[in-house]
This record gives sequence, C-alpha cells and structure tokens, in this order.
Amino acid sequence: MSKALEALWPLQARAAIFDFDGTLADTAGIWHKVDIAFLSQRNLEYTEEYPRRLSALGFVDGARYTIDKYGLSESVEEICDEWNRMGRELYRDSVALRQGAVRYITALRDCGIPCALATTNDPEVLGSMRHADVNELFDACVYGVEVGKGKDHPDIYVEAANRLGVDCEECLVFEDIVPAVLSARRVGMTTCGVRANDPSQDVDKMRSVADMWLEDWQDVPLGDTPHRVHRE
Repeated sequence: MSKALEALWPLQARAAIFDFDGTLADTAGIWHKVDIAFLSQRNLEYTEEYPRRLSALGFVDGARYTIDKYGLSESVEEICDEWNRMGRELYRDSVALRQGAVRYITALRDCGIPCALATTNDPEVLGSMRHADVNELFDACVYGVEVGKGKDHPDIYVEAANRLGVDCEECLVFEDIVPAVLSARRVGMTTCGVRANDPSQDVDKMRSVADMWLEDWQDVPLGDTPHRVHRE
C-alpha cells in the first residue's frame, strides 16, 4: 500500500476539506458545455487556457476575467446569473459524486473527523442537484462568493477550518488544481491531489506540488472502521 493511502485511512489529520468540481464530481464536461455555449453566443473564440483560468477564480472573479479578456460590456452580475442558470440546468439531473467519495466522507465523519466542502462553485448550482446533497454530506460548506476570493488565495480554506473549529495545520485538503494546492499549503495545510476526469488537469505538476496523490476514491482502503474519536 502506498504511503498516501496509509495516511488517508485512518486519516492522519484532525479534519478534512474537499473541493467539489473535478475532485468529488466529474463536472469538467458540463463546464466545457457552458463555456462553449457562453462564448459562441458572443462569437468569441474558446481556448484551453480559458477554463484553466476560471477553475481557480470562481464565479465573480471569473466573470471579471472574462469581461477584461474579451472586452464585454455586460456586468459581472449578468454573467454570473447566466452561468448560474446554465449550471443549474445541467447539474440538476447530470451530476452525482464519484464512486467511493460518499463512502469515504461518511466513514470519516462516523469516526469523528469533521469534513468541510470548499468550492468556488455557486451554492444555487450545487443546491439544484438531485443526486447529491452537500449540506447533508458535510459538517460545513464554504463557497467562494462568501470569502470574495478565488482558490489562488487560501481564504476559503482558512474559513473552512474556522467553521470546523480546527487549526489550518490540522487539516488535509483534497484538490485537483495546482493553484488551490499551493494556496492551501501556504497556510500550513497538508494536501492530497486527486486525479480528475479532465484532460486539462496538469497531473505531473499536481503530483509534484501536493503532499500526496489519489488516483481514485475507491482506492482508499477503509477496511475496518476505526472507533469514533471524541474531540474536546
């Protein structure tokens, strides 16, 4: 067994923080559709760099980047509303969590490890899903719109740790993009890179910057569930 898998069960951290898109759910194809539709309606060119930049920025900063990049006259609010509408329609019936993810998060919580969601996605988009309930799955959910910064800054992870009542150094963060891993590490968090079903993911770079690497949630060897841990 790899050292990474040994560290994931029993978890060698006091709390766990999870990204959503790419890490827990295969949604790259959905946002590819949104990006293509959004840009084509405006006769704008789609490039592979565009989704890479948006992945760390979140809706508001992503809208600002889009306005600046393409010289759009629309407001940040108008663009966010359009992305939200398209996202809700696609997430509602199409998105479910990757196999093994719910089992792992549930096992962590059952043995006393608090878990938080930290995502730059929009709460209305994730709230529209019929096949997953993030509010039930996690002890806390933190959205980019609440902290006002993308994942190229550590604010969302710091807020998640605060809501779980733990120090940053006691957290393990699961992520699929390089800027997010780097910002989480800047505040002392341990990081686990997760392979995403996304051809744009920089796997080699992720492996080099993350503290550990996970190919598939089903690889975590839960085995016998540890006794529940009681925290002071």
